[in-house]
Amino acid sequence: MTVVVAGGGIAGLTMALTCHEIGVPVRVFESSRRILPLGVGINLLPNAVRELTDLGVADRLSEIGIATQEWALIGRGGNDIWSEPRGLLAGYRWPQWSVHRGELQLMLLDEVRRRCGTEAVVEAHRLVGYRNTSSGITATFEDRSDGSTVEVDADILIAADGLNSRARRQLLPDEGAVRWGGMMLWRGTAVGPPIRTGASFMLVGNLDQRFVHYPIGPIDPGTGLQRQNWLLELKLDAAVGWNSSAGWNREVDKSIFLPHFTEWVWEWFDVPAFVERADTVWEFPMVDRDPAPTWLDGRMALIGDAAHVMYPVGSNGASQAIVDARVLGAQFLRHGVTPDALAAFEEQLHDDVSALVLRNRGHGPMAILGEVDERCGGYFDNIDDVMPRREVEHFMSRYKEAAGFAMEALNAAPRTIAPGARIDRSV
Repeated sequence: MTVVVAGGGIAGLTMALTCHEIGVPVRVFESSRRILPLGVGINLLPNAVRELTDLGVADRLSEIGIATQEWALIGRGGNDIWSEPRGLLAGYRWPQWSVHRGELQLMLLDEVRRRCGTEAVVEAHRLVGYRNTSSGITATFEDRSDGSTVEVDADILIAADGLNSRARRQLLPDEGAVRWGGMMLWRGTAVGPPIRTGASFMLVGNLDQRFVHYPIGPIDPGTGLQRQNWLLELKLDAAVGWNSSAGWNREVDKSIFLPHFTEWVWEWFDVPAFVERADTVWEFPMVDRDPAPTWLDGRMALIGDAAHVMYPVGSNGASQAIVDARVLGAQFLRHGVTPDALAAFEEQLHDDVSALVLRNRGHGPMAILGEVDERCGGYFDNIDDVMPRREVEHFMSRYKEAAGFAMEALNAAPRTIAPGARIDRSV
């Protein structure tokens, strides 16, 4: 009764920790020659922090990030459209965390190796394909150190191999490339004085041009400064496309995009000056895929970005990847390490998450920025003169419900996996 996981990212490592928790032998095969702390900031919503808490790793989040206190939408003129408390301050039983993605991955990797053994994660092995057999599944991996291939037999293959998933390509051979709608992101980190609460997530601008900012570290008591994550987003001509051969996440010079933001200065913040302090800037196209008709093929299941890559507009990507792994673990407990468990997992999540992918494509919670921009160009003194508060409240509550972190429902929900639950090996 074994599980093989393709992909050592957040989804794959959470899956490994979940398998260990319920007593299922697991091995993770990661394509990178060495797992390094790549990326910049991400947000973990309370529904994901809940699961990390149940896994016994949430206490370590303070080592790599900061608990979010506020979430704010701000018009182009620099005035608030909406702000609300987040995490514990909002009444959730669990906080929301802003963390460095790569450091979260390394934290999960450390826990997997500590709990499952140092051989549980095999680096430099890229999934090539799989085949279902009469009694299990065989996954084929390429050893990137010498180009050889190795076949690994298991009861179940979990493909957590990202937006360019080889498993998804085999499952849906005619799907084609990811979908780019024209939004380009440039992102990095810089050190600066705290803004607002010192733990605020801010989105500023409109649907075609935005600035996103949140801290990912505590305030240094000696300097009064903190490490802060930023994103600049700009709508380009989708018909022209982008140079995908240059890579999905490439380092670029600030001169490529910063001239478009020279006037983004308010009394409380100077965007160009802050971005200039970044040592490194990465370019990343906002892409997604149409919802897949299925995430399953016999004894293979897609999870995380392999199943449902979505626009990063609602902090759902990493959070949903964590939830995927936990829900799948719960179904293993109910149905054994079998295709029936995979079917139950898909039945529970597929339709709602597919709807979330499309909702995020429609700008998710940032759609309010577009509405305000249409009504007043983003410049106002009192938002109530432009958009009544109850209208924003209704929109936000609907989004939280769709994204799985409506507070009352989440707080009242039973644990996904009961404490001490172990797999029944007779199933």
